[in-house]
Amino acid sequence: MSVERVHRLSYAVDAAAPAGALYALVADTAPWPLFLPDTVHTERLDFDGTVERYSHWTGTDGHPRRSLWRRALDAGRRRVDFREERPAGPVTGAGGSWRVEELAPGWSRLVLEQDLTVVEGPGAERVLAEAGARGRAAADGLRAVAERWRRLDGLLVSFEESVRIQGPAEPVHAFLYEVGAWTGRVAHVAEAEVVEDRPGVQRVRLVSLAEDGTPYPTEEVRVCFPAAGRIVFKRSRPHPLLVAHAGEWSVEPDPAGVTVVCRNDVLLDESAVERVLGPGADLERARRYVREVLGRESRAVLGPAGEYGGEPVRALRSV
Repeated sequence: MSVERVHRLSYAVDAAAPAGALYALVADTAPWPLFLPDTVHTERLDFDGTVERYSHWTGTDGHPRRSLWRRALDAGRRRVDFREERPAGPVTGAGGSWRVEELAPGWSRLVLEQDLTVVEGPGAERVLAEAGARGRAAADGLRAVAERWRRLDGLLVSFEESVRIQGPAEPVHAFLYEVGAWTGRVAHVAEAEVVEDRPGVQRVRLVSLAEDGTPYPTEEVRVCFPAAGRIVFKRSRPHPLLVAHAGEWSVEPDPAGVTVVCRNDVLLDESAVERVLGPGADLERARRYVREVLGRESRAVLGPAGEYGGEPVRALRSV
């Protein structure tokens, strides 16, 4: 007969940020791939204004795990209670709460409480250690972002590139999926290596060429949703000017053809601006540079994707 035991974990960090700014980061999971190193993708499934269900992909080591969560948000108390649906064994129950306390003007404390019900056995200690490490990393990540709250809007860059194709969706999605074959097809890709241990979950290493021909490596995890025509990605080794880079490729069919969209979301590394762009470079120049580089790379993929679909490209747009 298996024996279950409830374990309770607690972790707290103080942040040089207003309580409201810190709570806002806890309450909105959409940008977590940029803020939390272990988060690959989050997707809201339901939300009634208070109770939210969302899907969470974690693990940038190439083996991301999907989990489902239900959260109750209480903005007045700056508290979020959460519970995992159908946790993986040996965990039979997992939940807890985030709580933000105001310490003084401009200072706040983030408290994470976790409870895990685990079947006792050889793997129990490892599960608890991993859960504790993930919780601490999440709290530390949110604290670090919150402390840049005055500059955060300037550090975040999001944009889309899209192309309109007169043709079927399937070959276009196949081109995007087969990233290992991009060498020789996509102008800036000098090398491409793909490992796919599970169908639809890819570890990708690319060597890209900058505009001056200088090579730079990037590594990313991609989670593919073929039925929906979507591929989400998180770069575990982003461009040298970035702290984090995530995004999505999507193929959207309609009766007249398909629209292919590449969305890029990035968090700039302000400490790298002068090192990468030279003395005197400021954040605005870094924003323009990243927009130009990643936009050019996205368009370089979208063009061949249209040709691979067998029909000419009708229009290309940037947002």
